[in-house]
Formats: sequence, structure tokens, C-alpha cells
Amino acid sequence: MKIAILGSGLMGGKLGRLWSECGHEVCFSYARTQAKLDRLAQQAGATSAPVAAAVRDADAILLAVHWSNVAEVLDRAGDLSGKIVLNCCVPLDDSNSDLVVGTTSSGAEELARMRPKARWVSCFNTSPSESFAPVFARKNQTPRPQLLIYGDDEGAKEVARELIRDIGFDPLEAGGLRSARFVEPFAMVTAELAYGQPGGPALTYRFEKLRD
Repeated sequence: MKIAILGSGLMGGKLGRLWSECGHEVCFSYARTQAKLDRLAQQAGATSAPVAAAVRDADAILLAVHWSNVAEVLDRAGDLSGKIVLNCCVPLDDSNSDLVVGTTSSGAEELARMRPKARWVSCFNTSPSESFAPVFARKNQTPRPQLLIYGDDEGAKEVARELIRDIGFDPLEAGGLRSARFVEPFAMVTAELAYGQPGGPALTYRFEKLRD
């Protein structure tokens, strides 16, 4: 699968490297400097390109930028008609301490309004990036940790499920994009558990329904 990574921070960098290790064709795009993109590409055995070029031939796109950069990235990407876009952004303020959208809307819904012809699905925003490498290393062990996934396009969600399983998680269905109104605040809870509480940031979770 050809995957464009829009964002060169911890989320995009780590997921891109792991997907490349799985055999996907990864292209990194959007960073403060070309040198950073080139370094990520070299480390991952991937490529780098400007945003428009990266998304043009991609089978899937990961949007992994700070909320303050979303408008600029989408402007560079174009209308994204028919493109599957995995969104891992949480709509945070500049201090990363408060949500700037919710709870009568959500970051995911606002993105869908910005690019209504794209095929949006949200995932990876409820687990810290520090969990990805250890989860990947244990991907053949069971039970696997879960990862929330939500969106209105079933075909896009199926592609996202495949990519989630590649990292080592079990995708956990959380409904349509409207669920983002509640999932994005939950992401703030997972961030507190990961970074604000003892034990280190490699946090995972697994929900179980009890049966008689």
C-alpha cells in the first residue's frame, strides 16, 4: 500500500517507520525543514515529497500535524476527492492543554467539513506514540491492545483496520465521526494517564464486555 504521512512529528514518524517495515511504500511530507524529511525517509527506507505530490498517488494518507497547522496542510493537499485519510489529530490549543473544538462538534467533523470529498476515518489519537514500538514488537502475542476507530465510510475504515493491525493493535469500532465529540476528550484522558501518571508513557488499553 502507498501511504503518505503528512507530518513529521512523533506520531507520523513512528507510524511511517513501522508501516515501512511492514512492506508498505511510505512517503513522508510536511516538516519545518527538508533535512528532517530526508532523515525520516532514510531511517525508514522510505521517500519524501511535497504534500501535493505525496498525496497524489497515495492509497491512504495519515494526517498527523498539530491542529494549528491543519489548514495549511490541507491547502497544500488540495481537495482530496476520494482519498482515504486517517486522522490522528486532536484539536488542541497552542499549549496542548485544552480542546478548541467540542462537544457540539469535533475536530474530526470539522476536518470533514473542510474536505467533504475525502474519505475520513479517525484512529491512533487515543494511544501515545511511545506505545507503538513495544506494541509492534509484541504483535504476535495475544490478547492485543485495542485502538479506537471511528468514521462514516466503511471502506475507509476497512483500510484503516488493516493498518492498525499492522502496528499490532486490534481495531475497536467506536461508531461514526460524530463519536469524535467524545473520543477526543477521551484522548486527553489517555494523555494524562500516559504522561501525568507514574509508569511511563507507553500506555495501552483493552475494553472487555462481560458475558454470563
